[in-house]
Amino acid sequence: MKNDSIKRNAPIAQLIKDYSNKKSGKVSESRKEIQWRFKYLDWKDQKKIILAFLDSGKTDKQWAYSMALDLWDKSFEPKIKEIWEKFHEEKCSWIAIRYLPSEYISENIEKFTHKRNYFFICMRLGLANDKNFVIEKDKLSNNDYLAIIYHSGRSLKEDEGRDILYNIIHDMCLDNDNFSLDMNVYNDDVKVITPVLFQEVSLALYYLNKLNCQQTIQEFYNWNDIVAKNIYNSQEFKSLDKEDHSFRYLCMNVAKKYAYLALDNKYKKPSYPSVEDVLKPEGWYSIVQEQDPTLIEKERQAFKEEKLLALEEIKEHNPNVGKLISNMELEISDDFPTFPPYKTSKDIDTTDVPF
Repeated sequence: MKNDSIKRNAPIAQLIKDYSNKKSGKVSESRKEIQWRFKYLDWKDQKKIILAFLDSGKTDKQWAYSMALDLWDKSFEPKIKEIWEKFHEEKCSWIAIRYLPSEYISENIEKFTHKRNYFFICMRLGLANDKNFVIEKDKLSNNDYLAIIYHSGRSLKEDEGRDILYNIIHDMCLDNDNFSLDMNVYNDDVKVITPVLFQEVSLALYYLNKLNCQQTIQEFYNWNDIVAKNIYNSQEFKSLDKEDHSFRYLCMNVAKKYAYLALDNKYKKPSYPSVEDVLKPEGWYSIVQEQDPTLIEKERQAFKEEKLLALEEIKEHNPNVGKLISNMELEISDDFPTFPPYKTSKDIDTTDVPF
């Protein structure tokens, strides 16, 4: 108890000194105490602590980045610039994009390659009304592009807005890992899932409305009504068990199919996964099998052939792996417990860079 009392009463200046002196033997306990006290300290002490942690190891720098992002001070600029140019760490890039001079950001755009960095660069320079800044559309997702156009006060032509909206719908149809639905889908009066209830589509409509693309929005709702009728009257939808726990997921797949079929041909560009995957979504097999009892077996064989081909390519390009496979007598099994094999959702990093 006595030691704890002394530790809690230690002056913060002494703790910072002990932490900064890596030979003091008190770095670890000083770090814990500093972080525990941090939010209760005066700003002058917080600045000293942030600078001390920025001048430390990787883990401590990560903590300091979070503090500096919310508690920025001009005095941090030289150190942040120095660290960024040396390590190019993601969290450091967030601070650099938000606070370093816009001229510096413009000159080093190509070095900011982490995830959505380009989006936040556009937000920084676009909102600063940098007339020389040209948005590179291919570096942004469709909705990020719409957000930049809106927040930077630029205009959007109706035709471009229309193309963006239906390209979003196209990508939604072919994305097996996109399960995000708008909150409105959970309303009691929603009987069928349609394109307008997908989160990415709903967000696009929000920005198109802000950008005054009213003609595109009206055309979309007319199109969505047609898709809704096709979904509701489809054999797939009628065959779904409304009480099944996977009903919503299966209904999403049916919605993707009929949304894709209703797209104008100009938006049906080649993509991965294949169009065939869209027209035969998971959960539909039990329905179409009634029309073609051999369907699952055909699909099983096609899947096996695809894996055999992939295995041969591996053996061809990696002789040592091929030899190992032969020695262990490994082969592709067709004893799948279910078909088509279930896909696993990719890990999604939902971390958003604060702006």
